[in-house]
Amino acid sequence: MKPILLTGAAGFIGYHVAKRYLNQGRSVLGVDDLNDYYEVALKESRLKDLNAHEKFNFRKVDLADRAAMEDIFKTNAFETVIHLGAQAGVRYSLENPHVYVKSNVEGFLHILEGCRHNPVEHLLYASSSSVYGAVTQMPFSVHQNVDHPVSLYAATKKSNELFAHSYSHLYRIPCSGLRFFTVYGPWGRPDMALFLFTRAILAGEPIKVFANGQMMRDFTYIDDVVEGIVRLADKPAQVNPAWDSTAPDPGTSNAPYRVYNIGNHQSVQLLHLIEVLETCLGRKALKEFLPAQPGDVPATYADVEDLATAVGYAPSTPIEVGVERFVRWYRDYYGV
Repeated sequence: MKPILLTGAAGFIGYHVAKRYLNQGRSVLGVDDLNDYYEVALKESRLKDLNAHEKFNFRKVDLADRAAMEDIFKTNAFETVIHLGAQAGVRYSLENPHVYVKSNVEGFLHILEGCRHNPVEHLLYASSSSVYGAVTQMPFSVHQNVDHPVSLYAATKKSNELFAHSYSHLYRIPCSGLRFFTVYGPWGRPDMALFLFTRAILAGEPIKVFANGQMMRDFTYIDDVVEGIVRLADKPAQVNPAWDSTAPDPGTSNAPYRVYNIGNHQSVQLLHLIEVLETCLGRKALKEFLPAQPGDVPATYADVEDLATAVGYAPSTPIEVGVERFVRWYRDYYGV
């Protein structure tokens, strides 16, 4: 079988997806620039683990490097491209907007061009629940309009969906976008709330609780996410024969294009997450309550019916179980 091209391979979700395929005996070409948005040592540790597999090959490449990306596509033949590489983070985008356009827009264009000139059976790419922005009707559905992003990060992810549709329409590239909802678990990102809270509580430091802890998030465990990705990768996007141009459905198209939510289909209050974490750590948190930050949305809650219908997606990890597994990994990795 042809290798899978996986961008963001040293990232949180990318690492777990690569592990899943490698354990199945599949060949993976991983791409990552190992930038210092968060601790590079963690990315290198993930990469070290992946490099132990003989069917894993790695290229340190910036997605915005057009020549390097063209070379990857020209010198390899891919059946599937899973594009998870991106500049992440809502709050970071407020102060570093140019980085997001370079990585998330220009970088994604290079992926699409690679798929255009070196045809693949399926391009699966990461979008985000942040695209729902000012939408308040929940659960969020891929059939809702999402034209009101409230952060630049969200705007770049929305642009990815638009770019993907254009290329799917023009060049018939089967494209599927996945809107991720607050993914957490072992090997997670240090800029995410669960990681930040765990580190602070174990150090006896106060945690910053934004929106006074009232915000709601659809926390989704990494194993459930990987299961959804792997299943969907084997199901290239198809034309929706019932698509109506007079009443266009945002989640499908008359091109081979689909958008899916991938979440836990449950919304959990931030304060409850903290309570679960306190139980797992056996310590109480010192809480510093703060107002919501610019770019944050009050709540997220995923309607996953389309993904369930398409591939039988059924998230099954309660937050109590997922947080306990994260804490176990954290203590082991950092020797706490």
